[in-house]
Amino acid sequence: MTESQQTPVPPTSSGSAAAAVEDAEQNVRTAVDAGLPSAVADLSQLVRIPSVSWSAFDPANVRRSAEAVAALLTDTGAFDTVEIKQAPIGDGETLGQPAVLATRAARNGRPTVLLYAHHDVQPEGDEANWNTPPFEPTVRGDRLYGRGAADDKAGVMAHVATVRALRETFGDDLDLGLAVFIEGEEEFGSRSFANFLEQNQAALAADVIVVADSDNVDIDTPALTVSLRGNVTFRLTVSTLEHASHSGMFGGAAPDAMLALVKLLATLHDENGAVAVEGLTSYTDAPEPPAFSEEQLAEDAGFLDGVTSVGTGPILSRMWSQPTITVTGIDAPTVANASNTLLPSVAVRISSRVAPGQPARAAYEALERHLRAHAPFGAHVAIDDVDLGDPFLVDTAGWAATEAKRAMTDAWGKEAVETGIGGSIPFIADLVRDFPEAQILVTGVEDPDTRAHSPNESLHLGVFKRAILSEALLLARLNERSAH
Repeated sequence: MTESQQTPVPPTSSGSAAAAVEDAEQNVRTAVDAGLPSAVADLSQLVRIPSVSWSAFDPANVRRSAEAVAALLTDTGAFDTVEIKQAPIGDGETLGQPAVLATRAARNGRPTVLLYAHHDVQPEGDEANWNTPPFEPTVRGDRLYGRGAADDKAGVMAHVATVRALRETFGDDLDLGLAVFIEGEEEFGSRSFANFLEQNQAALAADVIVVADSDNVDIDTPALTVSLRGNVTFRLTVSTLEHASHSGMFGGAAPDAMLALVKLLATLHDENGAVAVEGLTSYTDAPEPPAFSEEQLAEDAGFLDGVTSVGTGPILSRMWSQPTITVTGIDAPTVANASNTLLPSVAVRISSRVAPGQPARAAYEALERHLRAHAPFGAHVAIDDVDLGDPFLVDTAGWAATEAKRAMTDAWGKEAVETGIGGSIPFIADLVRDFPEAQILVTGVEDPDTRAHSPNESLHLGVFKRAILSEALLLARLNERSAH
C-alpha cells in the first residue's frame, strides 16, 4: 500500500491546527504525485475523442467527450450530482453542445469554488502539418502532443486530478463546496453560455471561480492572468460589380472587388503595422510590462528569417494592452481556379482583439464606421455574422488572488507572476455579470511552446503536474477557510 492509498487522516489528528494544515498539505503533494500517471492516461483518452464543436463537425464526438468527462467526475466520489446538460442558443430552439455540471454542497461554513474548463477542441487543420496524428496522444520528451492535449482537456484533467487529491487527503472530511462546469462549445464561441448560466445559476453560484484556460510565463514560472483582451469578429463583404467581367476588356477602368478590398484593408493599419482605426483604444492604466525581446518574440512566434515585428511600444504591451485587427480568412477563387475576370464581390473574416477597458460593442462600432467611411471607388460594404466578447480585468486585491499566487509559488518553487494575455475568453464577462460577488481566478496549463489551436499542440508534463498541485494546494487551504 502506497502512502497515497492509506486511510485519510482527519486534519485534527496531529494535535495542533498548524501541524494539521502542514500534514494535510504534505498529503496533498503525495496524492498529486501518485495520481499523475492516471491523470496523464485519462487525459490521453480524452484527446483520442475528436470533440470539435464547430457546426460542420459531428456533434456525436462532443457528446462522447462529455460522457467521458462526466464519468471521470462521477468516479471521484466527491459530488452530489453529475449531469450532462444543454442550453438553447440565443432565443431559438437550437441547443448548444453538451456541457458537464457536477456539484457538491459546502459544509461547516466553508466556501464554494467553481472550477471551469472546456472539453471541446479546435479542428485539427491540415493533418500533413502534424508530426504525429492529431488525435493520437504521443509523448515526446517532456511533452504530450495532440489536439486538446493542452487547450483545454488538460484544464479538465487538472480539475479532476485536484478533486482526486482532495478526496485522497480529506476523505469524508472535505467540507469545501465544489461546482465543476466543463463547457462543450468554448471553441465555437460559447453561444449557449449565457443561457446555461441563467438556467443553472443556483448550482454554479460560488465564492471563487477558477478558469483553467490560460497560460504561464514559461515552463518554470507560474502566472495568474489578470487581463484579457476582448474580441470582435465579423464577415466583411466588398462588392463593386453586378457580375464578373473580362479583365482584359474592362481592366484598368472598372474597379474589381479585390482591388477595393485590398485598398480598404490597408487603411486599418499605419506604416508600422499598428492599428489606425479612430475609436479603437489601448489600455493605458496597465503597469509597465516585463521586458520581452524582439529575439524572444521571433522565436516564440516562429518568424521567418528577416521578418520584423509590427506595432509600437513595448512588445508585451502590444500583445496585452493594445487592439489588433487580423484578416483570418478570405472567400475568393483559389489560384488553381482563377480565371481572367474582374471579381464582383470578395468576403473576408475580420478578427479584432479589444484592449481591456473598452466594451466590445464600442470597438465594433468604431470598426464599422471606419470601413464604411474608407471604402474606395464607391464600393459597397456589407458586414454580418458579428460576434462580440468583452475584455476582462481581474481585481487582484481580493484574498482569493493572494491565496492563488501563494499556492502557485509553493507548487512551482518560483514566485508567481501577474500577466496579461492577448487572447480572449469572452464568457468571463458573463460570469462577472451573473456572479458579481465571486472572485475570478484565471489560471492554466499552457506555456509559450504549447501551440494551442495550431498543428503539433502539446502539453508540458512538468507544467501539468505543477498546475494540478497549485490548484490542489489552493483548494486544500480554502477547505480550512470560512466563506465569509
